[in-house]
Amino acid sequence: MGYACPVCETPQADARHLANHLAFTALLGDDDHESWLDEHAPGWEQSGEDELAKRVEEGAAEVEFPQVFEDTTGHDHHHDDEPRPGELFDEQPTRGPSNEGSLDAETAAAVEQARAMTEDTGDESETDDGTAASDGSSDDSDGDADENE
Repeated sequence: MGYACPVCETPQADARHLANHLAFTALLGDDDHESWLDEHAPGWEQSGEDELAKRVEEGAAEVEFPQVFEDTTGHDHHHDDEPRPGELFDEQPTRGPSNEGSLDAETAAAVEQARAMTEDTGDESETDDGTAASDGSSDDSDGDADENE
C-alpha cells in the first residue's frame, strides 16, 4: 500500500515519499501543492522529513501501490543494440600519433625529434658516471655563510 498525492494523485510508496513529493513540488513553485501544505501542515517549511510524513499521512488517501522490480516484469529484451558510453571514440587513438604510417615525412621527422628531445631531458639530470649533476649551488650547512651577501 502507498498514498496518492492529495493534490495531483501521483502515487507515492509511503508517507515519507509523499512528504518529499509535496514539499519538493511546492518548493519548485507549484502553488496547489504549497497551498495544500499550508492548509494541512502549517509550518511545513521547518519540518523534517519524518515529522512532515506523519502530518501529511493523515490527509492522504491510502492506495494500492504495486512494487515493480526489474526481475519481475518480464523484461526480456537486451541492451546489446544500444550504444555504450564512449563507444564513438573506441577506434580513435588515445595517446600520440598512430603508427599506421599516415604521417607525412615532415610530421614524422618532427615527432621523432620531439621524442628524442624528451628522452634527452631525462639525461641532463645525471652525469656520465650516473650520479646527480650539480647545479652549481652549494648547500653550506655549517652555518658559517656570510650573511652580508
